[in-house]
Amino acid sequence: MTDFEIAVVGGGLAGSIAAIALARGGRRVALVAPSPLAEDKRTTALMDQSIRMMERLGLWDAVRPAAAALSTMQIIDGTNRLLRAPVVAFRSAEIGLEAFGYNMPNSALLKVLAEAVAAEPNITRFTAAAQHIVVGPDKVMITLDGGENLEADFIVGADGRKSKVRQSAGIDVRTWSYPQTALVLNFAHGVPHRNTSTEFHGESGPFTQVPLPGQRSSLVWVVDPKQADQLLSLSVEELSLAVETRMQSMLGKVTVEEGVQAWPLSGMTANRYGKGRAAFIGEAGHAFPPIGAQGLNLSLRDIAALEDILCDRTGRPIPADAGDRFDAKRRVDVISRTASVDLLNRSLLSSLLPVQMLRAAGLQVLSSLAPLRHLVMQEGVAPGRALSSFPDFLREKIRR
Repeated sequence: MTDFEIAVVGGGLAGSIAAIALARGGRRVALVAPSPLAEDKRTTALMDQSIRMMERLGLWDAVRPAAAALSTMQIIDGTNRLLRAPVVAFRSAEIGLEAFGYNMPNSALLKVLAEAVAAEPNITRFTAAAQHIVVGPDKVMITLDGGENLEADFIVGADGRKSKVRQSAGIDVRTWSYPQTALVLNFAHGVPHRNTSTEFHGESGPFTQVPLPGQRSSLVWVVDPKQADQLLSLSVEELSLAVETRMQSMLGKVTVEEGVQAWPLSGMTANRYGKGRAAFIGEAGHAFPPIGAQGLNLSLRDIAALEDILCDRTGRPIPADAGDRFDAKRRVDVISRTASVDLLNRSLLSSLLPVQMLRAAGLQVLSSLAPLRHLVMQEGVAPGRALSSFPDFLREKIRR
């Protein structure tokens, strides 16, 4: 029996960062995850608060060369509806930042994380799947698929939507689906992106271009499933033209790269995000459509909460209610982010005139009222901070 303080199950982005953070917080960590079967072609946008965390963990300098800054984020109403919203541009300089965040290929980020895991003396890596997990009141017992047994004081589930850790803790989930599929791809273009991300809002969902280094960008194109099948059946040249046309040739000639992927959209949230000696982070606890760069940023806030609860430099043992404390600490943030992404996505799909009016009016207010736009931008890069200052903002406006 091999004994650890914390076992992290799942070796994706969230699991790897959690293992590194908890190990550097002084805990002996087992990272349990098979080697990935295929290269991850997707990209991830990390907002400023997440970048600060990556810097604190000593990871950012290695990732930075593969990342592109997001200095301007603009929303364009690309619908053909009667009520159309104005173009809204959010510029990081308005709130004193060089960039809202940075976009990078998942493959580059995973490579840096793998190297950091291998070099961390407090992490022991097990390239095997967790076959059987028992979350007890005093210990967590894990049997790997090769027959090896591990024991830990606490377990972190970072093993995706079908999390064995979450199931072993007896936690159910709520799931829902959308009549949408996301096409995910990277493309080269003839005109520089100037560190600008553009999100076209269409009747079937958003079409979101995000900068990559050089004259390249990533794209998440949300369409109905039939249109997704049609787009996937196109040749690379035909798909490149379709992307260029949808972008109104804003970035000139488009050349789509190999590795186009399609992901049916759905949502999921666990009934609890932690219990006893277990916590569930990333898609083991919450999952929603790739809108607004929320996914991994929310997961990094999960990890920051785990650091606060589990890392104790005095060497005291992990308390038996650490998972319950994690659940209480994360509940408001996770539920509010999940609800806001769901509401935004459903507002794009709605054909109801009142919903369209509200969405258009909201974007019009953001476009014309700079102080409110600044609050929204600050909330985007550092959740919770801007909302806490909202009462002061209202009092100032009332005095004026």
